[in-house]
Amino acid sequence: MNTPPVLIVGAGPTGLMLALRLARHGVDCRIIDKNSGPGQASRAMAVHARTLEFYQQLGFADELVSLGIKINAMHIHEAGEELVKLALGEIGEGLSPYPFVLSLPQDEHERFLISKLAAAGVHVEWNVALDLWTQDDSEVQAIVLKDGERQYCTFDYICGCDGARSKVREIAGFDFSGGTYDHLYYVADAQVAGNNTDLHAHLGANSFALMLPVRTSGMQRLIGILPDRPDGAPAPVFDDVREQVQALLGIQVEHVNWFSTYKVHHRVAGQFRARRCFILGDAAHLHSPVGGQGMNTGLGDAVNLAWKLAQKLHGQSNDVLLDTYESERIVFARKLVATTDRAFQAIVAQGIAGQFLRRWLVPHALPFLSSFGRARRLLFQTVSQIQISYEDSALSAGHAEYLRGGDRLPWFSDGTQDNFIALRSMDWQLHIYGEPAPELLDEARVLKLPVHCYTFNVAAKLAGLGRDAAYLIRPDGHIALALHLQESGALRALALRLGLHFGPAEPGKAAPRPV
Repeated sequence: MNTPPVLIVGAGPTGLMLALRLARHGVDCRIIDKNSGPGQASRAMAVHARTLEFYQQLGFADELVSLGIKINAMHIHEAGEELVKLALGEIGEGLSPYPFVLSLPQDEHERFLISKLAAAGVHVEWNVALDLWTQDDSEVQAIVLKDGERQYCTFDYICGCDGARSKVREIAGFDFSGGTYDHLYYVADAQVAGNNTDLHAHLGANSFALMLPVRTSGMQRLIGILPDRPDGAPAPVFDDVREQVQALLGIQVEHVNWFSTYKVHHRVAGQFRARRCFILGDAAHLHSPVGGQGMNTGLGDAVNLAWKLAQKLHGQSNDVLLDTYESERIVFARKLVATTDRAFQAIVAQGIAGQFLRRWLVPHALPFLSSFGRARRLLFQTVSQIQISYEDSALSAGHAEYLRGGDRLPWFSDGTQDNFIALRSMDWQLHIYGEPAPELLDEARVLKLPVHCYTFNVAAKLAGLGRDAAYLIRPDGHIALALHLQESGALRALALRLGLHFGPAEPGKAAPRPV
């Protein structure tokens, strides 16, 4: 019997993305989930531009977009009164091929990814739970429960994508420090009178509420704070919040499809890796709902890890490359959790500061700032996650014009050239914007590194790219080296330091291991 080199525990969006990216990189995996099938509720909804760019590399971003709803505007309310309306629409025009926020319920999102994974020849094993795992210097030993029987398996790596109560993280012994907000929150999918395709937010002292479209059938997602209830009260139902949410958002709820309550946490694991074990997504970090960042961050974890695991398994890098998964993603997770926590606390704060934020700063300053192109761009860059940079990574070096090693490669399209098309190969590649230096081309040829040359023009300059600059691009679309003067030698030095091989993987390098 053969077993794949990677065990993925958890088949939510993060685990599915990891399996899809590994498959594209030629790595087999086994993906298991203790549940009987994909989720039946919408849960996470916002799909941001950076996630869609990752899907574009896989070839199905536009197909996914067609399943969701683009958010056109945001309406901010307090005490039943609409304070301001902010146009969103194509807010990130020129910054990404996907300059909008997409609303797509998680259950539909998951089923879509499962179908794509099946087309790649990988099938989720439902009703299969991880019981135990351990590791040594050469392998991971795991026990899984399937059909009431214990299976003993070995793998090269184990990846915990199994959520907030992660079994993988628990056995690894990783700290998961942080906190839990005091309030109990509700979430519902409901049919609301009228045709809404916008985001509505109510900001109030301890009375936060959101509504946004989640299904093309017209269903709306409602999120809010559950009013205080006496001890011993029966389990809450939607009628306990119906009057409140209708008044806060100025809506009429006609039918409720699903209702649940939950606590909101803000936590980050103390580490994301221990030798052959990695954790991703909610197993590694939990966020407040501000900005819809949680699921998108988990998907980013999967993209970051997949190509690094593939290179190691194909014998195309050393272990230092795998170390950069934790160093890159844990820094971002910590910053994001801290930022969303501060924003969320401010939104629901009582007292003068909270009133100032809600009654003056939001309705007056926010529309004023959003009327400026630079402020709108910054808002989109931050929320969409296209501004994520790994500047301090061991993989990143150099600068050219406004870009540094670690930045996402800016999207550049002038009608005849589109630099994101090259990223669909999901390999290392060298981009040159202007005249290529013969010495650098020779170095790339020796290293078997694909080269893409683009004419430098006004569109390239507006994107932040440097004239006659060269950029070494990672398989995830981030810049590893920015070469202002097309300096030769830097590509070879990075390859030697990390044991990198840029050419195609040798056949059989990632073949399943016998057990």
